[in-house]
Amino acid sequence: MPAAEWRVARLATRRRAAVTRAQVETVSGRALGIFGLVFGAQTLPIALMQSPALVGGAGAALMALLYGGLVALAVASLAKVAVRGAALAFAVLYAAALVAWPLLVDDPAALDGEAPWLYYLCTVATTAAVVAVPAPVATGYTTVVPAVYGVIRLLPAGGAAVPLLAVLDAMYAVILGVVVLIIVTMLRQAAESVDSAQEAALQRYDVAARQHATESERVKVDALVHDSVLTTLLSAAAAESADEQSLAARMARDAVKRLDEAGASGPRALDRVGLPVLVRRLRAALTTFSAPVTVRVVNASGVELPVDAIDSLYSAAVQAMVNSMQHADEPGRSTRRELRIRGVRSGGCVIEVADNGCGFERSEVPVERLGLRVSIEERMDNAGGSAEIVSSPGHGTTVTVAWPAGAEGGDA
Repeated sequence: MPAAEWRVARLATRRRAAVTRAQVETVSGRALGIFGLVFGAQTLPIALMQSPALVGGAGAALMALLYGGLVALAVASLAKVAVRGAALAFAVLYAAALVAWPLLVDDPAALDGEAPWLYYLCTVATTAAVVAVPAPVATGYTTVVPAVYGVIRLLPAGGAAVPLLAVLDAMYAVILGVVVLIIVTMLRQAAESVDSAQEAALQRYDVAARQHATESERVKVDALVHDSVLTTLLSAAAAESADEQSLAARMARDAVKRLDEAGASGPRALDRVGLPVLVRRLRAALTTFSAPVTVRVVNASGVELPVDAIDSLYSAAVQAMVNSMQHADEPGRSTRRELRIRGVRSGGCVIEVADNGCGFERSEVPVERLGLRVSIEERMDNAGGSAEIVSSPGHGTTVTVAWPAGAEGGDA
């Protein structure tokens, strides 16, 4: 690897990791799952003590629903599967249990003025709403549910607390819920800004790279005119002997032949770029990412591709890297990423973007997500290339793009 390229790669490895929207959602979900279990364990003794005050079997049923919801939420957050669905289910179950509490209490005196054990899970429920639903809906849940608890606290079934104590309990739950809502919302907005800035930077670089490719083609045309036409004219003007005139004639025939070939094939004959140009573009793109990527290049010299193929390979590879940055990381685990570029004979290329991240099931990717289907597969298919995506949960992801189609099976 040349020294300059090595320095670029090292620069990419030293960049500070940025927080993406996917990471915010993962951390929020896992924090909710873990602290939900902790709060649930703390309230279990109180729930067992208050169970005799409820109608027969109601206490056990409430504990089974809510504690089962907490366990399901923790499992979903750790597995990164259906986290929002599990959080929404728990928030709905908690609200239903809170509303049903006055109807389930059979002996208010057995509560001895104590707060219902549901109160200690109120913050978990409001946090679940923040994770599961948009901010406006979560704001309503965060204020309405504690208010409902405050009303229940005034009733005999809620301990018949004095109004001031009921209001303080409700306000405490509201304040905790609002703090969580503000923190998560701010993190989401900051992460979205990072994602948008990264995408904008890549788009700006893509425009600059296209301009560079156009300028390179213009230089090639200028070189053709200079080498073939002007040199021939100068040689013809200076020719005096028969040998010099014969050489000028041969140069003239060669120049006419080259101009005829360029004119017959049109501008697409010159519209080819060396594979090292694509390698440099991808290395430059890596410097805009928040995590290091190992680059391996094989057989790049002497390989030339059409500009359209270069653009398609570049865009598809960058999209694959963006997907890896946004979705492959798992908190507490280091994710390794590799970008492998291989020239195939003199006119083909295969690019692999691989990571050992969390992976995914292709069948579970929503239809409206266009990153894989449109930005990678359809883009390469339209350009005459091919794309293959191999992934499974827990075993990482490998995206292979090739031009022309079938080049991935060719010899380097």
